[in-house]
Amino acid sequence: MELRGVEELMDLLYACRGATAEPDGHGRRTDVHDHALRTAALLRRRRPADKELQVAGLVHGIGRLLGAGTATGRADRAADAVRPLLGERVGRLVRERAADDGRPLDEDVLTLRQAAQEAHADASDAGVLEDWRTLLELVAARHSRLGSWGGVASAAAEDHHLPGA
Repeated sequence: MELRGVEELMDLLYACRGATAEPDGHGRRTDVHDHALRTAALLRRRRPADKELQVAGLVHGIGRLLGAGTATGRADRAADAVRPLLGERVGRLVRERAADDGRPLDEDVLTLRQAAQEAHADASDAGVLEDWRTLLELVAARHSRLGSWGGVASAAAEDHHLPGA
């Protein structure tokens, strides 16, 4: 599945409400929607400038709605779904968060994993999904098929035959 826009992604994230993840280390089942919000909020506090990492924390659990299977398989499906919309880095972070192949992981993946683990025990209010829409739109705009904000401006100039295009 390839997401065609932020609205489809938001629908998928809302659909996570009521879906439960495997029990955490203490035998508790976690609501995927709430877990995503808490993970993203933890990442926002730790790395406020890293919007892609925060977004990876928000979307990492959508693979559960895209089909059954192993954690790695769900992560692969989630990564494949968000990569065209949110970019290569977000897709890689989502995929590697669940990787268990013994390769060393970079600091960003380790930070994402740690936030996802802590989000199981964190009972704080992490806000509502709608609060994340603007950030998702910003990240998606940066990674549009045209490549960047500059690419969007260049395409608009070409469409309107503006000088310098």
